[in-house]
Amino acid sequence: MQPGDLDGAVRRDLLSLDKNNAETVARHLVMVARLLEEDPEQALEHARAARQRAGRIAVVRETAGVAAYHAGEWAEALSELRTARRMSGGAGLLAVMADCERGLGRPERAIELGRSDEARLLKGDEATELRIVVAGARMDLGQYDQAVVTLQTPDLDPSRTGSAAARLDYAYAEALLAAGREEEALTWFMNAASADLDGETDAEERAADLADPDSVEWASNAAFADDDENDSDEDGSVAEDTTADDTVADAVAAATGDDKDTVADAEAAATGDETDVVADAEAAATGDDKDIVADAEAAATGDDKDIVADAEATATGDDTDTAALADAVTDAEAAADALAADFGDDTVPDDTERSDRG
Repeated sequence: MQPGDLDGAVRRDLLSLDKNNAETVARHLVMVARLLEEDPEQALEHARAARQRAGRIAVVRETAGVAAYHAGEWAEALSELRTARRMSGGAGLLAVMADCERGLGRPERAIELGRSDEARLLKGDEATELRIVVAGARMDLGQYDQAVVTLQTPDLDPSRTGSAAARLDYAYAEALLAAGREEEALTWFMNAASADLDGETDAEERAADLADPDSVEWASNAAFADDDENDSDEDGSVAEDTTADDTVADAVAAATGDDKDTVADAEAAATGDETDVVADAEAAATGDDKDIVADAEAAATGDDKDIVADAEATATGDDTDTAALADAVTDAEAAADALAADFGDDTVPDDTERSDRG
């Protein structure tokens, strides 16, 4: 640790001090630079010692402010940086001052610093750093969309690399994520990882978290669940179609005999229902009820010649007596009701149900 390790411009600022004091202050400033990242509290102690010996030199006060900032002493840092600014003028370390305001819970003041005349004087990386801080202040206030807009500058370029580019890309990804734009956030975390040549950020890990395969698996499972629901809906449609067929059959049974095609449709519908009727009858019958089952099968398959004859007469026009047709229909319904009573079957609708469905 030698005073010669200090930057030449800083050494020149110390020339106003006597030689011994200048060397002591220089050693403290060198230690601040060495310890700032790994031990900020110890670095702050050296900075305070230098300030006590050279409190009227702007670079010493600025160094004390930076050390306090890294140690999380926001109020002390802001005070030292303001003092250094009054001594030297300019807009140096404006981004650090704005971030101190955030640390003190005053994001509005950080935004005001970003709008100041001094802020307009900043160029390059200094301007980028201030934008990052102001965007952070917007996010502190829940103004996520404004934070995104704040960071949209020509410097936001995926092809750029280096510390400043990585920090800007990372901050932009954070703002996008806070605004609910996850896909874009993933892209910019990946850009930040590519720009971060020195590994200063955790952009690669953040990108991996957003692209977690578990999330994809969850989405796939949700899609499968939707497919199952659709299958259930299709099954329900089939059931509704069956009910519709029954309704059509009832309507056809009530039709007159003038339309042969309509009667043919009715016979086709009846044939389609035969299997269900016979199966129900066989399931309900005991071993001693074979005769009853046989009667049921005869009724279902059309072996009851009298009823079929009436239907055929109606279809061909041989039965011109409307009253006779009504009697045939009444006899058929009575036979069906009697059959249902024998089996205890509730599937044969009563007059009210037939009226409702017709």
